[in-house]
Amino acid sequence: MANIKSAQKRIAIAERNRLRNRMYNAGVRTLVKKCLGTCTAYGAHSDETGREQVTTSVRAAFSRIDKAVKRGVLHRNAAAHQKSRLSRAVKQALEPAAPASADE
Repeated sequence: MANIKSAQKRIAIAERNRLRNRMYNAGVRTLVKKCLGTCTAYGAHSDETGREQVTTSVRAAFSRIDKAVKRGVLHRNAAAHQKSRLSRAVKQALEPAAPASADE
């Protein structure tokens, strides 16, 4: 443990920030997993309520990712990567597989 008062304060602040960052990261991971889960479930059997669940889950995940960036927990490029990954999964789940083109 540090003997200097300012160093002790910095240690306390670092621990507080670590716990806050951990909470935000856990929330982001949870919502991303939920979104991916709803996408795979919707892909198995598509219906209107499943479509709504996918859109609400992706909206919640995007919101949590953006809040984590705003608070400095996630880097903006890491957030863009995760949002791109989610968008790709949602698009794949919502849009039916495109048929292969005939001119190949």
